[in-house]
This record gives sequence, C-alpha cells and structure tokens, in this order.
Amino acid sequence: MLIREKYLSQIRNFYEETSLIKIIYGMRRSGKTVILTQIIDEIKNKGINENNIIYINFESIKYDFIKSAKDLFNYIESLTNNNKKYYVFLDEIQKVDNFEKGINSLRITNKYSIFITGSNSRLTFQELSTDLSGRYVRFKINPLSFKEVVELTNTPNNKYEELLYDIFKWGSLPQRFIFKETNDLNNYISSVYDSIILKDIVERLKIKDITSFNKILQYLLDTEAKEFSCANVKKYLKQEHQEIANDTLYNYLEALTSTFILNKVYRYDIHGKSILKTLNKYYTSDLGIKQIKTNNEEINYSISLENIVYNDLINKGYNVYIGKTKKGEIDFIALKNNQTKYIQVCYKLEDEKTREREFSAFNELKDIPNKYIISLDKKNYSIEDIKHLNIFDFLMNDNF
Repeated sequence: MLIREKYLSQIRNFYEETSLIKIIYGMRRSGKTVILTQIIDEIKNKGINENNIIYINFESIKYDFIKSAKDLFNYIESLTNNNKKYYVFLDEIQKVDNFEKGINSLRITNKYSIFITGSNSRLTFQELSTDLSGRYVRFKINPLSFKEVVELTNTPNNKYEELLYDIFKWGSLPQRFIFKETNDLNNYISSVYDSIILKDIVERLKIKDITSFNKILQYLLDTEAKEFSCANVKKYLKQEHQEIANDTLYNYLEALTSTFILNKVYRYDIHGKSILKTLNKYYTSDLGIKQIKTNNEEINYSISLENIVYNDLINKGYNVYIGKTKKGEIDFIALKNNQTKYIQVCYKLEDEKTREREFSAFNELKDIPNKYIISLDKKNYSIEDIKHLNIFDFLMNDNF
C-alpha cells in the first residue's frame, strides 16, 4: 500500500484535536478511505486501544439505519464505555441528513477526535457555514501525483516517459493501477464516473437531463485549456439538437466542479494584480475521465501535459491561475508562501518557431523573476532569466 505521506504529514498535527473536525474530501476513488485507514494504523501504533477507535463507512448497507443527525449522535454515544478519548472516522458522511448537527453535537462533548470524508461540495464550504463554521480543518485529496505513481508502480527513471503517456490515457486514480487490460481500465473508470453521476449529482443536485449534462462535460473535455464561453457551449448543444437555459448550464458546471470532476481556473491580471472572473478555463482532476467521455480518439499531448502540470502545482500546494498580460497570456501563475512563479508549458521545444512563441510569452515580464518553461525535452533550452525544466525534473521535485 502506498503511504500518502504528503497528506498524512498535514493531518498528523490534528490527530489529538477534539475541538476541530478533520474533513478529508475530494473526488470519488481518489484515496480518501485509504488515508483514513492509514491514520487509524498510526493511531493504533501509538498504543490507542482498538475499542476507542470507531470507523463507519456509510456506503455499507450495515449502517443504513443511520439516517439523521440524531441517529448518528445516538449510535456513536452508544459505542462509548470509558472516559478515554475516542477516535471517530465517518466515511462518505454526506449520505446522512443534516450530518453537520450530529458531528457538532459529538464535538462539543470534547471526548471525540472526529475525521470525516466525502465526495462533494457539502464538505467544502456550502453547507458547513452554520453549524461548523470555524470548527473544522479540511484537506483535499487528489488522485495520485506522478511521483506517487512512480513510487506505487516502482517505475525506474528510464521508464518515466512511458508511464507519463500511460497517465495521459488512463489517469492516476489509485485503484486503476490494479488493472492492465484496456477493457478492464475502461470499465473501472466508467464505473467511477457513473458513481459520481448517480450518487453525487443525480441524487444530490436533482439533475434530470443526464444526456445534456454528459454532452456539456464532453464539450468541456474536448475544449479543455481553452477559454470557457457560455455562448459557445449553447451553440454546441444547439448543433446537437439540444437547448439549455443559462441557469441550468451554470448548475451543471457547478455540479462538475463541486464533485471534483473538473477544476475551474480563473485568470489573473499580472499588471493589475487582480483575479478576473471572466473567460476562465477548466482542467480535469483525472485524465482518465477524458478517455471515456471525449470525442477525440487521439490524445492531445500538449493539453494533457498542461493538465498534468496544473494538477501537480495543485498537489504541491500552489494557488494556480491563468496569467493575463496586456498583450497575451501565460499558462499558469502559481502562488505560494508569498512567492509567485510564472509558467509556460510546451510539449516539445525542439522547433525554433515553437521556442520563439513560448519564450515570447514572457516579453512583458522583463524584470520579474521565477519564469519557467516546462516541456518533455531533455535538452536544456534555458535563456537569460527564463529557466527551462524537463517535465520529470518538475514532477519529481517536491520543492519546486
């Protein structure tokens, strides 16, 4: 089992905390349950009695009787029989009505260290504001980073490129590496997507027109990394003999981001130093979804590389934006710890015209440091104050 130390190291400081609920959220099958089991193992290794560890997976029919906040509170209380601290792990808790009230009632007893997981927006901002405001810390779990996949698969560095193309096609959800055959991979990724649609979107958000919803996702994946336009989506649907109201379209977009299928990336005005709310872009959380939902049979490696870099920047803890200059655009502006990095992503730089185009994106940033171009090339094309990085030097470096 891959130990996801990057996340455990963030959560570990809160193991003993009873005043704050630990929220672990992210896309389905991204590894949240495994992280819970790893936390449980670490707590056991500290000498905590198993009787003081309570784990409930709400996807199991065993716990169907827990339907409300009161049911949850009463059941947990019924399991306690000593005065020591209890460690409570509630997996996919969004299935319980008004769960916020239940876990807050447990929290205020000051005898539970509570960890919860979930796969949609209920565990981020939208519905935690009243009962849990200021009473939780949250940790978003993403599909495996390239470096984690290397560790999981024990891939030597002379096979990195082969592994990268495999991720371009099938993504990096942890369990998908169990499967080797194309049909098995397709079936697994399709089942993950279907579970998101049925459990997190249809049930939760009451979306009825699944056909239109799928077509919108398909359009966004086919036009990934391009500026999003509501008018273009509606034009596309009209060509498909379907029409959609603006409110419905925005509801569908919210559904795609709140279940972590897609990430919305805003533009950042470099000169005005402000975030712009128009002409944003979308990147998929896992490239495997593109394999089953896109119309394009051939993989666009340039866009896939861009998506990989975006996801890795997020994994490295950056806030990421599209950079807007006065005359053009920079692929990514990455902000962390009061430092800003400016990043262009290019599949290959071996063509002189391509190099001229990519390096010229920084023309308006003459006196600004931390400018990078990331590509698949092994040859170093760095010039002056613009550093060229091979993609694997970037992906394998936690300290970028």
